[in-house]
Parts: sequence; C-alpha cells; structure tokens
Amino acid sequence: MGWWEVNADTLASSRFVVSPLCETTASLMVLAKGSPAHPAERRWLDSHGPAYRERLAADPVTALLVRVALGRHRWIADFLTPVPSHEGEAQGGAEFHDELARIRETPAETARSDLEIAHRGPLPDPLLRTDLPERIADLLEWVWREIVAPDWPRRRRVIEADVVARTGQLSRAGWAAALDDMHPEMQWLGGNRLQINTRDFPPRQLTGAQLLLAPVTPRRGWISMDRPDSHGTVHRNAVVYPCSGTLAEPERAATPEALARMLGTGRASVLALLDSPMSTTHLVAMTGQGLGSVGRHLKVLLDARLVGRRRTGRSVLYYRTAVGDALVRAQDS
Repeated sequence: MGWWEVNADTLASSRFVVSPLCETTASLMVLAKGSPAHPAERRWLDSHGPAYRERLAADPVTALLVRVALGRHRWIADFLTPVPSHEGEAQGGAEFHDELARIRETPAETARSDLEIAHRGPLPDPLLRTDLPERIADLLEWVWREIVAPDWPRRRRVIEADVVARTGQLSRAGWAAALDDMHPEMQWLGGNRLQINTRDFPPRQLTGAQLLLAPVTPRRGWISMDRPDSHGTVHRNAVVYPCSGTLAEPERAATPEALARMLGTGRASVLALLDSPMSTTHLVAMTGQGLGSVGRHLKVLLDARLVGRRRTGRSVLYYRTAVGDALVRAQDS
C-alpha cells in the first residue's frame, strides 16, 4: 500500500488548483487509450480521435513515445506530469504554455531515465534520441490548441464547480470526506495517513511540503511530485483527480416527476442538476433552457432557500442547500 503521512500543517497549506496542462494531459490519456468512461466521452472520442490518430500516423516516433511515456504498467513517465502551477487564475493559453515549458525544458537524460522506469527496461531504438521532451510537448500543444482550448471556458467552469463541491465537503465533514472519493484507491486512513494507491510503496512524509489538488474533467488521475532538491527534500506534491457526477458527464439528469409537478418542470430540472455546484451558463447548457428562464428559476430557489450560491474566481456557482438535498432525495425513497 502506498500512503503519505500528512500532518495538520500540510493540510492547512493545501489548496485546490486549476491546471490547463493537467486537463490537456488527461485528454491525451483518453485519446491514447481510446476507451471511453461514459457515453459523452465516447462521442468526444468519435469527434477528436480520427484527427489524433492521423497526427500520430504522420509521426511514428512520437506515437511510440506516447505509448512508452504513458506506461504499460500503470506508471507514467514523471517528466510528463509535473506538479501543476498554482500561480494566476488559470485562464488558459498563457498558463498552459508556462506549465508546458517545464516539460519542454526537461534535460534529455532526465526524460530518458523517466521513460525507462515507465517502460521497465531499455528504450526502443527509435527513442534513443535527445528531442523527446520537445516531441511530447509539441503533441500536448497540439491537443491543447485543437481540442482543449476551444472548450476551455466550459471545462474551467466544471472544474471550478468541483472545487466548490469539495470545499463544501471540507466545511461539513473535514478532509476525510473531501479526499476519499477522489480516486478509487485513495482513502483517508486516520492517524495522519493518506492512502494514495494500493501499490507496495514505502510511506512518505509530507511534513513541511505542500499538497495541491487538481481536478480534471476526463476520467483520469495521477500523483505527481517535484523532484528532490539538493537536500533530498520534495517541496510540493499533487493529486490530479477526475471531477465527479453530472459535471464530468454532460448528460441531462432525469427530473423526478413528483418534483416537476410541485415546482414546475424547468425549476425542478435546475434543482435536480445542482447535485454538484454549477454556474448559470453551465445550467443553461445542461437544461436547454434560456438564460433568462434559468435566472428566474434560480431566484425563486434562492428565495426558498433550496439553493445557495458562492463565488469562485470570476464565476458564481449555485448549489443545493441541505433542505434542497432533502427535497430531491425524498423522491428516491
């Protein structure tokens, strides 16, 4: 079992971050694997998979590099997953290229060593070259430009909504509740111990180090850490985890019939969708209703104290209150 010793000071300095590079890397993983986690991801792969495969067919060295870097044994080459930046507001392009520069500037020998670990052996002859960091960075830049960047505003809203939901869990039930469902193998064990996976790794102390938590919309996740300094100290560690619920799967949620009769179909569908916090724009996209209609529904639900709202970054996110939760969940009983 792999677990980290995380004391109160480390948790106090922990924070959620929005990383365009993590989002792009997770998207690359979905493209490379080619097997969707849910129907919406299947449609996404059908839309973008052909261009990705055409891109790699024209560059067999990079195609082989991706297979090796993403690991045959559930181990990703470390240089491909640097700890995300926590500066700025992650608005998109500028932050992405700042983060990408860390991959592009990886020394060739470091990249080769990381790849050999992921590959569990010597590299294939076509990868015995010095431009591997630039090649994988060029591919990530293509995925960002062609696939992720046009959809980044929506993705960022989904990620911000997940952060609001997690911080709500923190305020209600503490770190155990916020961390336990980030990944199937992650679990708060008590006694300052955070299980990060089920592998047979020795425990690591995070005392004095910062823990960053980075949600992504694809169903992919990983652990990353800074390389040790000259004293062997790792200063930052990160857990990249998939957003949950209807946020990550943009399918319309079924509205309970009795709730629709009581509140009206439009208002009930808004309340039902707020199982995870969402912005007005996201609710418009999910319900198919107009902006004015969604706004009026939210005002009535706010006045009735069935939903609340809070600001995160430049977005205002709406979420169900405990009373709203009880009303929706009563329909399942």
